[in-house]
This record gives sequence, structure tokens and C-alpha cells, in this order.
Amino acid sequence: MSVLSRRLLLTAPILSALPIIARASADPAALAPVQALIAGLLTIMKQGRVTPFALRVAALAPTIDRSFDLDAILRASVGSGFDAMKATEQDSLHSAFHDYTIASYVNSFDSFSGQRFDVQPDTRAIGNGDQIVQTRIVPTSGDPHALDYVMRAKGGAWRVVDVLAEGSVSRVAVQRSDFRRIISDGGATALVASLRAKAAELGGA
Repeated sequence: MSVLSRRLLLTAPILSALPIIARASADPAALAPVQALIAGLLTIMKQGRVTPFALRVAALAPTIDRSFDLDAILRASVGSGFDAMKATEQDSLHSAFHDYTIASYVNSFDSFSGQRFDVQPDTRAIGNGDQIVQTRIVPTSGDPHALDYVMRAKGGAWRVVDVLAEGSVSRVAVQRSDFRRIISDGGATALVASLRAKAAELGGA
């Protein structure tokens, strides 16, 4: 497996921890998308780099689509300016962000050497009704890494709306800083081009 945190999450300063309101019994419906994601990640990790990148993308894409609310993540990452964009710009951003997100996971989880993923039996409730599902990536040697998932109920289903490395580094916050800088320089067109270029780079193109 690649250096997950550096390529997937750890490119921003440590953020203040999310406000924890209460400890809650694990909601099986909230845990299920994370468990499905882990199963999908283990599949592509075991396939490894000998399997073409495009095939691993195709294998993981359905799991990402079911486990994540990519629309909510994109809107939070872009900010209020998203609603002011033309429908065609929003559609292009959705497509580019979808492909970039999957490519980043495939690139980060690209080999298997006996690691295991532990899912904590309890979730943590935060003030807006979201839940945090805590997981640990445990290598065969060395320290485990915390990778927690912020879950939100929408339409009766729980979906991932953010990922926290080591309990505090928000992937959405990292993207928000990067995306807004690109949009301020070149608008939605520049962000689409950047996401497509990054996805191609991650895939080795």
C-alpha cells in the first residue's frame, strides 16, 4: 500500500477536532457503507499493481458510488460558489471529481502486505446529526493509522461526507483550500481541467 495519508489526506495542517456531542450505539446502517468500502479497498489492494489501473478503477467505482455522497463532498469542497455555476459547469465538475476521487483511492490503496482494517463497534455523534465511524489500518509491523468516516443520513441511507486522517485532518478541508484557489484563478473550467489532469497522473497516464 502507498503512503496513504500523504497522498490521500495529509496535505493540510491539523484541524481542530470536530465537536463531539455524545457517544452513540453503532447504527448498523451507518457502519455498512464503511464496511463495504473496506471490502472494496481490500479487493483492489490484493489485485495490486500487476492489475491494470483502469481495471482496479472499474472494480472500486461502484463501491465508491454507493458509499460516498460525492455531490455533498463536492459542494462542501467548492463552497457557496457552486450554486452560482452554470448547470453544464456543475455537470463537468461532478464527472471530473468522481473520476479523480476514485483514482485517488486506487492510487493510495495499491498493494497488500497483510494489513487489516478494524472498524470500531461504536459511532460518535456530532452536533448536526452526522455520525463518525472510526477505523484503524493495522499493518503487520509499525503503528496503526486512524482513518475515520463522517457519515450523513440522506434519503434514508447513510453515506460518507468526509474522511478524517488521524482523527482530525479533513479531506474536505484540504480540497476546499485547493479548489477555491483554482476557481479564483480560472473558474470552474480550471478546476475541471485540474481534476482531470490529477486523475490522469494518478493513473500513470
